[in-house]
Amino acid sequence: MHATCGTVLLCLGIGCWMAAAADSITVMEMPPRSGTNHFYVGNRPPLEPSPFLKLPIGSIVPQGWLRHQLELSREGMVGRLKELSPWLDFARSAWASPEGRGERGWEEMPYWLKGFGDLGYVLNDPGLMAEARRWIEAAMASQREDGWFGPRDLLTSLDGQPDLWPHMVMLNVFQSYYEFSGDPRVLETMRRYFQWQHRLPGRAFSVGYWPPLRAGDNIESVLWLYNRTGEPWLLDLARKIHENMPAWHRDVVNWHNVNIAQGFRAGTIAWMFTHDPDHRDSAERNWQKVMRTYGQFPGGGFVGDENVRPGYIDPRGGIETCGIVEFMHSYQMLLRITGAAVWADRCEEIAFNSFPAALTPDHKALHYITCANQVQLDRHNKAPGIQNSGTMFSYSPYEVYRCCQHNVSHGWPYYAEELWLATPDNGLAVSLYAPCEVRARAGHGTVVHARVQTEYPFDDRVRIQLVLTEPVRFPLYLRVPAWCETPRLTLNGRPVSIQAQPGRYLRWERTWQDGDTILWQMPMRLTVRTWPTNHNAVSIHYGPLAFSLAIRERWEKYGERVPGWPEWEVFPASAWNYGLVLDPNHPTAGLKLEKAARSRLAPQPFTPETTPLRVRARARRIPEWQLDRLNMVAPLQPSPAFSTEPVEEVTLIPMGAARLRIAAFPTVSAEPTAHRWTPPPRPRPPAYRPSASHCFESDTVDALADGLEPAHSNDHRIPRFTWWPRRGSSEWVQAEFDRPRTVRRVAVYWFDDTGVGQCRVPASWQVLYRVGETWQPARTRTAPGVARDQWNTVELDPVTTTALRLVVQLQPGFSGGILEWRIE
Repeated sequence: MHATCGTVLLCLGIGCWMAAAADSITVMEMPPRSGTNHFYVGNRPPLEPSPFLKLPIGSIVPQGWLRHQLELSREGMVGRLKELSPWLDFARSAWASPEGRGERGWEEMPYWLKGFGDLGYVLNDPGLMAEARRWIEAAMASQREDGWFGPRDLLTSLDGQPDLWPHMVMLNVFQSYYEFSGDPRVLETMRRYFQWQHRLPGRAFSVGYWPPLRAGDNIESVLWLYNRTGEPWLLDLARKIHENMPAWHRDVVNWHNVNIAQGFRAGTIAWMFTHDPDHRDSAERNWQKVMRTYGQFPGGGFVGDENVRPGYIDPRGGIETCGIVEFMHSYQMLLRITGAAVWADRCEEIAFNSFPAALTPDHKALHYITCANQVQLDRHNKAPGIQNSGTMFSYSPYEVYRCCQHNVSHGWPYYAEELWLATPDNGLAVSLYAPCEVRARAGHGTVVHARVQTEYPFDDRVRIQLVLTEPVRFPLYLRVPAWCETPRLTLNGRPVSIQAQPGRYLRWERTWQDGDTILWQMPMRLTVRTWPTNHNAVSIHYGPLAFSLAIRERWEKYGERVPGWPEWEVFPASAWNYGLVLDPNHPTAGLKLEKAARSRLAPQPFTPETTPLRVRARARRIPEWQLDRLNMVAPLQPSPAFSTEPVEEVTLIPMGAARLRIAAFPTVSAEPTAHRWTPPPRPRPPAYRPSASHCFESDTVDALADGLEPAHSNDHRIPRFTWWPRRGSSEWVQAEFDRPRTVRRVAVYWFDDTGVGQCRVPASWQVLYRVGETWQPARTRTAPGVARDQWNTVELDPVTTTALRLVVQLQPGFSGGILEWRIE
């Protein structure tokens, strides 16, 4: 499992330091899994050995830019969410009641507490820790004799059976609290709850929608407790859950974006007790399957703007903020389980390039969807360009984004807890690079105090200074990122000869002395990546950072329900529709990196004004690339795009600093062979004013008359109208005209999502027309049709009227809808 590239003497300067002949540097795929760390908890037999072990929370103290992100969270939504969220009313919450009676007892409070508590632990903030402890104490105190704790309503909320999902999140809260405090009551609370679960029949773990798909989280908590108590029945419970949950170890079993970000790892979690190599590899297979199709752009996300939808792969679509933070957590977990450095690379990619832009710079609001190409963040509906209707792009601190509003809390705290890890050979590993201080035991038990000074990811140098009370021998692991080809190393100012490989670890074992100072440099260079499945768009990278066009931002406040907590729209105040002028043979030749002249990194470097890095590039505008009818950036078309616009120098900034962004660029050329783009279609003016007996809140009556041609009855690419959730009832849609109009024909294209949802073509329908204040049936020359995937046209005896109505009888047990209604 761990390949080496040989051992070398520690060479300093011209000669070798002979006193250090026993010191060695080895390049490894991962730490050897055969050892047993004497100080930190790893997997007990018969589980697969742990290549990395998490340090107790509090061992790592974040500094620099990362600490400032945490401080912004404390002063922003995460730390002060109880000012905004009715789900955090302690006096009324079912999570705080000793009897589990109350209200709002689902995922929201645990989602928030999962990160809120950890925020307090990593900042050592007494106020946050006291508030977290209040909720945790209440939840533990609510435990019944049979082991259930928390809201009693959840025991029967899924058609009389328990909803296990919210407790999975609360178990994470308990785990962090124990890792920080060592409170033994946590182990007893979890043990009794798992005994209650163990008495459930296996089928209980397949009940509902969310619980089975996220049951890998449940298994992880069971194994966490097993590693601390060693009770064999816990492994039996883990197997029972695994055998009754969806088979993520075989394939992607659900296409909801957060389910993917959490669930894709479930098979690899189960590998720890199944020992099946196919299970071990399943997370990587699932990740590749999702990203190969839906993640073909920079930033580490994919197009899952609620659910993945076939055909929606353009970078104007994006990922939910919940999906971003859950991906980060999955990558951290998979790094510890498998040891594969690629998971750390992926964690950094989405953390640096997507997560900051999901939030306002002050962390007082977020938006639901973050995209690689996203040039206007208004509050208006983007469906069906984005699957959900309503505001998805604007920034709000309120319940409009209820799940993300609470779940965003664990993004940066969990990241800060995973910067350093322990290894089975009593060593330490730098897994994620950020400024911090760490205190951890290594070697024979000596406390190693390491001070990490760095401006990474904006600079490639990491300085590590050791503070020791005595010399201590232990291995130190340094991760070589996949993008780094020639890392450089010095000890106490003198060069160290190394041979390294991207995506591996440098294992440096020696007897360390107080004051030893390591300078680890990972030279970054500009690169251009091409995305063939997105029309050969390109992205610009520098080390772990991807770059976006610098678009001037105009921020407009549109709401402030609670004083001091505004909602924001962001509009472009400069041109954005550029293609890059690149030499196909030397794509980086025209790119110029600029570093700001400054003494230190700004506390908040993820803004256009404060970022220390910029790239100058040559570009031409593409006039045909415009906003579409939804005010979304129109999809990419083939590169190179034809343009004879003047060549301009444009500025690119790191994606994470750009709330408005073009990060997946077309290339552009003035050659006749270049592709001529077409502007996005604009809808024709409506031929009538539509209304209906009822319209589902996520749909629109405007779909009836928007002039967009359906491809089939389950076409999600265009807006739709439905009567959902009404079923089996008599419903109507109506068209009003500005003046009397003679009608001879109507044609209806029915919406029908057989196999996916509960809408069907209707059982029957008829046409009425208005005469004065009454409605009269129109005489039809052809029978009203209910066929799928085609226009259903009805010829009428001509009628002159100011309004027309279709009265529809829905099928028993089903709803229905219309994609388009033509009147001629």
